[in-house]
Amino acid sequence: MSDRTMRRQVLLFSLALYVSSVLGQVSYSIPEEMSSGSLVGNIAQDLGFDIKRLKSGKARVYTGDSAGYIELNKDRGVLLIKERIDREAICRQTTPCALHFQIILESPMEFYSITVEITDINDNPPTFEKNEVSFKISESAVIGAKFVLDRAIDLDVGKNGLQKYELKPTDNFVLRRDSQGDGTEKVEMVLQKPLDREQDELISLVLTAFDGGEPQMSGTIRILITVLDANDNAPVFSQSTYTATVFENAAEGTIVTSVTASDADYGTNGRIKYSITNSLDQAHALFQINEISGEIRLIGNIDYENARNYHINIRASDDGGLTDSCKVIVDVVDMNDNKPAINVMSKSSMISEHSKPNTVVAMMNVQDPDSNENGKVHCFITENTPLTIISATNNFYSLVTDSDLDRERASEYNITVTCSDEGVPSLSSSVTLTLQISDVNDNAPVFERSSYEAYIVENNTPGLSIFTVKARDADWNQNARVSYILEDSSVNGVPVSSYVSVSADSGVIHAVRSFDYEQIKDFQFRVKAQDGGSPPLSSNVSVKVMIQDQNDNPPQVLYPVQTGGSLVAEMVPRSADVGYLVTKVVAVDVDSGQNAWLSYKLQKATDRALFEVGLQNGEIRTIRQVTDKDAVKQRLTVIVEDNGQPSRSATVIVNVAVADSFPEVLSEFTDSTHDKEYNDNLTFYLVLALAVVSFLFITCLVVIISVKIYRWRQSRILYHSSLPVIPYYPPRYSDTLGTGTLQHVYNYEVCRTTDSRKSDCKFGRAGSQNVLIMDPSSTGTMQRIQSEKSILDEPDSPLEVRL
Repeated sequence: MSDRTMRRQVLLFSLALYVSSVLGQVSYSIPEEMSSGSLVGNIAQDLGFDIKRLKSGKARVYTGDSAGYIELNKDRGVLLIKERIDREAICRQTTPCALHFQIILESPMEFYSITVEITDINDNPPTFEKNEVSFKISESAVIGAKFVLDRAIDLDVGKNGLQKYELKPTDNFVLRRDSQGDGTEKVEMVLQKPLDREQDELISLVLTAFDGGEPQMSGTIRILITVLDANDNAPVFSQSTYTATVFENAAEGTIVTSVTASDADYGTNGRIKYSITNSLDQAHALFQINEISGEIRLIGNIDYENARNYHINIRASDDGGLTDSCKVIVDVVDMNDNKPAINVMSKSSMISEHSKPNTVVAMMNVQDPDSNENGKVHCFITENTPLTIISATNNFYSLVTDSDLDRERASEYNITVTCSDEGVPSLSSSVTLTLQISDVNDNAPVFERSSYEAYIVENNTPGLSIFTVKARDADWNQNARVSYILEDSSVNGVPVSSYVSVSADSGVIHAVRSFDYEQIKDFQFRVKAQDGGSPPLSSNVSVKVMIQDQNDNPPQVLYPVQTGGSLVAEMVPRSADVGYLVTKVVAVDVDSGQNAWLSYKLQKATDRALFEVGLQNGEIRTIRQVTDKDAVKQRLTVIVEDNGQPSRSATVIVNVAVADSFPEVLSEFTDSTHDKEYNDNLTFYLVLALAVVSFLFITCLVVIISVKIYRWRQSRILYHSSLPVIPYYPPRYSDTLGTGTLQHVYNYEVCRTTDSRKSDCKFGRAGSQNVLIMDPSSTGTMQRIQSEKSILDEPDSPLEVRL
């Protein structure tokens, strides 16, 4: 290992670091050429962070377009050298030299500016562009004649930079250094002793340049001087310093300026040649001088952002070896040729819709290398977005929310950030960021209607779909998933769940039971719509179910009352006129609407030409004059129909007695009732006898067949029995009453005397018109009950007869 390397390592181990943290900015100082992985500083401690914050915030180093020389170790919370740092490659002669970068954290979004100053170490010796330079000097050169020498270049700065020159031997020349206004110096070789060509035709000198570093480093150049014959006058420039300007976008070949020098000598000793000597800023690579005319042209591309001016050292020399020098300062004029560069340091692609205003969405660094107005940048974003862009610090911008967000209004924003400079014409660049708004369960389900009404026909099948309620939730995904719930309530003391059910997913309402309009006509309940958010939100709606009537009930006859053991008859006097009101059939239908509209019709009658029934009111009236020829006993069958589809009906039998006196009515209806009782008993016995005879016949038939089969098996021959079958016939019953074997109760008329001792008449007043009631089971004597008025004087009063 060389001594130089060892000295450099000693310097690295003895370096001192300093840290200053002011308002979120931390500065470090390190020497160049540190090895990869070397410690720069404990950033977590200096910023007051917990190491967990670095990990949870996804801390990272942002350097923009610069090379990444520093890296962050999140496990230790320290900054480390990522790759070797060469101060001269980064900053050249600029002092101080520093790296600027940012530490970015998320959740919440923050950034901190970090400055790392790179201090110089003596790692570059002074060097000359050439190893050897030649001069031709006349022996007649006067004492004090100056000869410009090439300067040495040391890339280090400060004390490590170029400090002094040393010229050896010094028999004829001495070294002189003149400082110039730009901080550089001119190195000249001054003649202090006349030259003698005859004594020394060729002189060799060594110029050594030294820096001030530890250890000290040096560089040398050899100077060869050829002594010529006499040349009395040296070239002289018209100006010691020339200035010129050139635009940074100037094309190659552009004439920058011209320099002029004069020589008082004549002939070849007065012929001047111009040349560009070595310069620190490599101007000789960008500019070229015409050695005859002194015209300086541009031969390369210049960039204001790389160098704002150039110092060109011009030397004029004659053929006699005498020289003079001047400096040309070329200022580069900035042109607006650079667009602002937008570097997104950090961004959030999604934020919650409940994010508070001033929430940082993105952080950007904007750089424009142009100068003055050309480098002033303003940034703005597209309108109609709930965001704004603010300038955090110099060249740093933050995109923040400036109002409340609502995903239901806009679920995504495409934000175009445009940055433009103030140059003429203005240049701009833009970047588009996509920001998605994540959903928060902030909207309850909303039903399509404020209330619902549903209809269902009674006698429905259980499980039938009645209606569908629908609610919508403006949220998204799980927060918008709606479930339907039947709220607890009761209908007439019965839980509503025994009437209907609600599908949780579809909102379809089903009937749990079969409804009866006559029991319940309508009922109400509430359905709750609940979303799947956390916590869930809900709303409810009222649903009214109305039962529609179905024609499922026939009419019911209230009057006349149909009794099993008594006959009710209406009295009609033979003197009744046309339109005489006999009675009124009263019926009701428990259905509703047109299903309960009743109509009355006369289905059968003993004499259809005598009575009619009112179609709407059920009134039975005479349609002609009653005569003596009309039968006392009139039987009317009235049918009552509703207006449903299909219609239902009921029938009622109305007995009408056409008579002027009670004895006549009694004889007619009493015989009829006794005959009916006798016929009923006779029919019962006839049926019983027929059943017994049938049983005996079948039994005999079975016995005979069994005997024949037995004999056939005994004989084992084909034998067909010829025994006669004598059937048993039951005796014939004589019909003493002439009624036959079937019951025809209503087809017989019996006449009895009114003075029968087995008859009993009872007169009473009822709520209808003439009524005759006969009870065949009753016996006794006839009794008459007198009212305030004689029954004979009140033909419309009811008459009750018991036999």
